[in-house]
Amino acid sequence: MRRADRLFQIVQHLRGGRLTTAKDLAERLEVSPRTIYRDVADLMANGVPIDGEAGLGYMMRDGYDLPPLMFTRAEVTALVAGARLIRAWGGAAMALGAENALDKIETILPADALEKAQSVHVYAIAPDGMDDVLRARLDAMEGHIAASERLKLSYRDKSGAATQRVVRPLGVWFWGQVWTLVAWCELRRDFRMFRVDRVEDMRVEGVFAAESGKMLSDFLTCEADKIPDIEREAPLTKP
Repeated sequence: MRRADRLFQIVQHLRGGRLTTAKDLAERLEVSPRTIYRDVADLMANGVPIDGEAGLGYMMRDGYDLPPLMFTRAEVTALVAGARLIRAWGGAAMALGAENALDKIETILPADALEKAQSVHVYAIAPDGMDDVLRARLDAMEGHIAASERLKLSYRDKSGAATQRVVRPLGVWFWGQVWTLVAWCELRRDFRMFRVDRVEDMRVEGVFAAESGKMLSDFLTCEADKIPDIEREAPLTKP
């Protein structure tokens, strides 16, 4: 979590009007109490009305609120258009999350920014192939990536040939018409891309730990100047 996000979360937790200890905040935000002490001290030094002290707990004084979010026209357009694109092309949970996030943002936007959001005329239409099965698969893959879970895939390439692979899923990429899964293939011992719409089945085969040479950052470094082949699970360096 970025420090700016953590400071925001601390303020949100302290707005409840109850005394909250640094230990409780540290457990919620998964940092050390010492980090909370330092963050709270910085917030107080910058005028945030927090009462309390280390060892006793902290509480926000009544009447304090965060300043309204300010967005430029371009930023508002990007948020609204992005949410609409995900709603049309993304997983079901992704689409719902994007829509809910926009609803939350709109509730705290000042009037001029809200007017900008409501006047964005950028739309996206879901393609015929974007069915409930594919949406569910995308959501599931995103969850497996977040949990670092190895997957056994049943897959068909462009020619229709069936294969099974055990992979370490690293990310899902959208290419304008198709989604692909970027993964480390344990059979080929190299990075591969699998079109999500050609995955017929997948199941979890345990978890994996981050390992040098097999992480998304390694893939990005290797492929920085190349165009990956998304048509089949061939090596990314060769079309």
